[in-house]
Amino acid sequence: MISASDVRTAVSLAAGTLRAAAGQDWRVPAGDLTWSCRETVEHIADDLFAYAGQLAVEGTPSSSSVPFGWRRNRPEGPALTIYVEETTDNEGLLQVLESSGGLLAAVVAVAPPERRAFHPYGVSDPAGFAAMGVVETLVHMHDVAAGLGLPWSPPEDLCDRSLRRLFRDVAATTTCLGSRWTTLLWATGRLELPGRPRRENWKWDGTPAT
Repeated sequence: MISASDVRTAVSLAAGTLRAAAGQDWRVPAGDLTWSCRETVEHIADDLFAYAGQLAVEGTPSSSSVPFGWRRNRPEGPALTIYVEETTDNEGLLQVLESSGGLLAAVVAVAPPERRAFHPYGVSDPAGFAAMGVVETLVHMHDVAAGLGLPWSPPEDLCDRSLRRLFRDVAATTTCLGSRWTTLLWATGRLELPGRPRRENWKWDGTPAT
């Protein structure tokens, strides 16, 4: 089970790691992405906020998202509801990240377990949205850390539980692929493993386990 405290842990670890590079230029590419490191951190914050907003509403339609407005700051950039102004420094962006993480953790903590809300990868429950927030944070931090030259290796237990919640097929068939963090990176198309090519088309399964 992934919980509200796991969301807080993932976001806290990410923010702590990024603060070591707060003085760097975050406009460099984030790993293999077409986004900059700054845009990618905005995307993490945006996803955390969106998951909180989706889960917070009682009776959310099971076939659509809460219709928050959004924009792209450039054609190739991420679509964002939550973003910072160009004049905001990196520390300000980290505050936005932590705020969005806190919102998701708070909503997950108080939402009834039976609540369901729409996501394109499957109608999900509070634990599922918590897991989505954790995976988005861990994996996109891998992209940002690559761009900024930072070490990033999240806790194995957190990676394992995230795999078991959102990538049940992977968790059940890849016990010999090395660390759970490496397996999560493979599951999300970040790398190839011996005998297993890099996944080009992947998605998680957010539906609650039966």
